[in-house]
This record gives sequence, C-alpha cells and structure tokens, in this order.
Amino acid sequence: MQVRQSRQALELTEGECWALLGSVPVGRVVFMMRAMPTIRLVNHVTDRRTVVFRSHLGAAIVGHAGQEGAVVCYEADELDEPRRTGWSVIVTGLAEVVREPAAVACYQRLLEPWAEGQMDYVIAIRPQAITGIRLVGWCR
Repeated sequence: MQVRQSRQALELTEGECWALLGSVPVGRVVFMMRAMPTIRLVNHVTDRRTVVFRSHLGAAIVGHAGQEGAVVCYEADELDEPRRTGWSVIVTGLAEVVREPAAVACYQRLLEPWAEGQMDYVIAIRPQAITGIRLVGWCR
C-alpha cells in the first residue's frame, strides 16, 4: 500500500506571524536599488511589532532607509525540506534609520551582527502589512 502525503498552505494570523518572526534570528530585507530589486540577508530582532536590524555606512540599505517613505519587504522562514513543511512570513513597510541615541544603544546591545565590521546603523521597519503561510502535510 502506497502512502500519499497531502500538503496545504494555510494563512497565518497577524499574531502567529509575529510569533514566528520572533522565533528566528535571520531574514531577508528586499528593497529597490538602481530600479532593481535587491535582497540582503540580515539578522534581526522584533520589538513592539517592528523589525530591527543593524548595518554599516556605505550599505545600500542604509542609503535607502535614509530616504523618506522607503518601502521595503522583510521575509523570514523556516523549512523542513524532507517533509516539505514550514512557514514563511513577509512584512511590508517603511524602513527608517533609528537616530535616537538611547534606542540605538539598546539595539546595538540586543543585536550582534553576524558579519565582521563596524555596524553603526540601526534600521527599523514599521510594518504596513504582515502576512504569512504555514505549509502543512499529513499522510492519507
């Protein structure tokens, strides 16, 4: 007898999205650079329904976030390839450079960059929308 596995993509609630996003340390920030989509891998924290990460002077995302109304997407996921299950969350919102000294100092303590170098800039994404899916499977 052959076992068939059924899979389904289920939409996540906003609360589930935030919980899952806060459960992983890494995601991808997507923004426009020279009229082309650009993706950068960064480690993040979530704080009061905001995604926060650090970067360095000269990084394209720092220049982008320094512009008023800088729209970005942020995506994080966790996949179980053998089972073909997992989840994905996407935050769409406005990115801005955090300038308030106490907040910068706080995030610098919370976020240790994975890459070497001086990461003096803190970027916050203020979400306009958050969506997610969970890929589930079961045997029949």
